[in-house]
Amino acid sequence: MSSRTSDVLVIGGGIIGLVTAWRAAQRGFATAVVDPEPGGGAAQVAAGMLAAVTELHYGEQTLLGLNLASARRYPDFVAELTDLTGHDLGYRQCGTLAVALDADDRAHLRELHALQRQSGLESEWLSGRDCRRLEPMLAPGVRGGLRVDGDHQIDPRRLARALVAACERAGVVFHRVWAERFQVVRDRAAGVTTADGTELGAGQVVLAAGSLSGRLPGVPDNALPPVRPVKGQVLRLTVPQRYAPFLNRTVRAVVRGSQVYLVPRENGELVIGATSEELGWDTTVTAGGVYELLRDAHELVPGITELPLTETRAGLRPGSPDNAPLLGPTELPGLLLATGHYRNGVLLTPVTGDAMAHVLATGELPDEARPFTPRRFALLEQPA
Repeated sequence: MSSRTSDVLVIGGGIIGLVTAWRAAQRGFATAVVDPEPGGGAAQVAAGMLAAVTELHYGEQTLLGLNLASARRYPDFVAELTDLTGHDLGYRQCGTLAVALDADDRAHLRELHALQRQSGLESEWLSGRDCRRLEPMLAPGVRGGLRVDGDHQIDPRRLARALVAACERAGVVFHRVWAERFQVVRDRAAGVTTADGTELGAGQVVLAAGSLSGRLPGVPDNALPPVRPVKGQVLRLTVPQRYAPFLNRTVRAVVRGSQVYLVPRENGELVIGATSEELGWDTTVTAGGVYELLRDAHELVPGITELPLTETRAGLRPGSPDNAPLLGPTELPGLLLATGHYRNGVLLTPVTGDAMAHVLATGELPDEARPFTPRRFALLEQPA
C-alpha cells in the first residue's frame, strides 16, 4: 500500500470535477483527480444546450441567477480553453427556437414567455409562419414559438476532452482508478483509499462524482449529498451533406407533455433528447425510449426519418431535492461538494469552476453561489 498527498483531491473526473481541478491548480494548489476514466460521466450523453432562458422552470428563479451568471462567462471560458489546449469545443451562438404543436402546448409556451419576461429575460414570440420561415424543416402544424437568441450550445464531449488537456497542462495528477472508501481522520476529511489499495491524502477533498456522489462508503451521513440518478436517453443522427443545413439552431418543444429537443452540430451531427426517467441506476437504452424520442422529433421535424441513426445512449443526471447544485463546504471539515447539477451541468461548468476555486482558496463561497451551499438541506430538516 502506497500513499500520496495533495492540497486538493477531486473525487470524480466528469466536467464538473475537471473544471474544479483545473481552476484549483491555476490557484497554485497541488491538485489530483481520482477517476478511472477522466472526461467520462454524464457529459458523454448530454446534448450541451446552454439554455438558461428556455430551461427556466417555475420555482427556480434563484437557480436562474446562477445559470445566467455562467452563461455570461461562456464566451471567455471557451476562448481561454481553446487558446490553452487548441481544442475546438463546438461552441455555437446559434440561438434556440422553442415551438408549440397544438393549442395546449401554445398556451404552455405563452405562460413560459410571460415568466421569462417577468424575470427580465429576452425572448420573442413568433407566429407559426415565422417559426417555419426561420426553420423550413419544421412541421406545417407548428402553432407558434419563442425565439431566444441568447441560448447557445457546446459539444460536451469536446469540452470534456479539452478540460482533461487543460488539467494536464496545469499539472493536475490523474489517478485512473475508482475511489473505494472515503477516509476521515480526527473528524476531518483526509482523502480516499482507491481500488488498488493506494491511500490518497489531501488537505481538502472535493466530492464531484455526479450521481454517484451519494454512494461513496465512509462519507459521514451528515455530509453525504442527497443526490439521485435521473436517467436520460439520447439519440445521435448524422445529417448528410445533401440535407445541410438541416436546422440552423436548437429546436425544442413539448409534445404531448414530453420535452424533446434537436441540437444541430456544425460537424453534421444532430442530437435528439432527452427522456427523464426515475429508474435508479438503470442505463439501458430501451426500444420505448428510442421510439418516443423519434416519434416526438418526427412530429416536430418530419424530415428526420431520412437521416441515419448513428448512436443511442443513456446516462444518469445527478438530481438534487430542489434540482439545484450543491456547492462548497459540508458539515465535515475539509470536505466540499460540487455535485447535484441535474440538467444544468454543462451550462454551470464555468461558474462552478470559479466558485469552487474561490471557496478552496478563501473558505467562503462567492455571492452568486451562496444559495447553493449543501447546508441548505440541513437547515430544512431542523425542527421548528
